[in-house]
Amino acid sequence: MSADYLEVELRIGKKYALYIPVRVARALGLREGDRVILRAARGRIEIRPLRDPIDLALHGGKFASVEAEEVEAVSLEEQGRAIKSPT
Repeated sequence: MSADYLEVELRIGKKYALYIPVRVARALGLREGDRVILRAARGRIEIRPLRDPIDLALHGGKFASVEAEEVEAVSLEEQGRAIKSPT
């Protein structure tokens, strides 16, 4: 079984509850209290993690690095464009 594909059989519990097995939760980085999106379509159920933007910003993987000076330079450039453009 591939690391990016995990399939398990679940039983529907009382009040139609589904319990995510620990190995699936760990593979997805889910913790107790996290929110998920459940989508039902064409006879299938899809459950996806709903990531909190603040949590992602603080703890998510970083893919870019920007220095404060770069941000300031772009900000000044955009402000200059906004002032020059007729509205």
